[in-house]
Amino acid sequence: MGKRRPQRPADGPAANPAAYVALAEIGAAHGVRGAARIRIFAEDPDLLTECGPLRLADGRPLAIAAIEAQGNKIVARFEGVADRTEVEALRNQTLYLAREMLPDLDDEDTFYHVDLIGLDVVDTDGTALGRVRTVQDFGAGDLIEVERTEGKSVFVPFTLACVPTVDLAAGRIVVEPPVGLLEDGGDADEDAETEDDA
Repeated sequence: MGKRRPQRPADGPAANPAAYVALAEIGAAHGVRGAARIRIFAEDPDLLTECGPLRLADGRPLAIAAIEAQGNKIVARFEGVADRTEVEALRNQTLYLAREMLPDLDDEDTFYHVDLIGLDVVDTDGTALGRVRTVQDFGAGDLIEVERTEGKSVFVPFTLACVPTVDLAAGRIVVEPPVGLLEDGGDADEDAETEDDA
């Protein structure tokens, strides 16, 4: 994946959110040499190191020096962060990439997870069902977590059969979930662990 010369927007992600995408969140310190667990929002972890400088919400740059999987956790080291105290100061901060740095997708049926989050969800009759909260993969393929209008969440397989239409321009997706899934109204937080205990 080739690198492109970054063009920094006039202000940071907090002031200009449309110009950035959130790629990861920094968690607890790992060891004493400035490493930390991170929670990755992007499907491709390489985006964190190969597509240009990452920034914190206030616009400060923060580059990842190395990233590796350790068991079921992802651990990152950051350039210029040398010890546990420094990395603890970054805990719960989100890492952003300028949207223009994202590589183009060749397949019209392929999407960045970050672009799906927040989309309205309707059924094939146009009835509002909720919004996309997260995109997860627990080992059997991508699932979109739909936060229902009544507050509960359900996971819908992100397949052509279950999600026949994704309309980014309109800000919505159309779902045709398996029979009984929406009627059950199961709480996704009870059915699956969606994030590490940082």
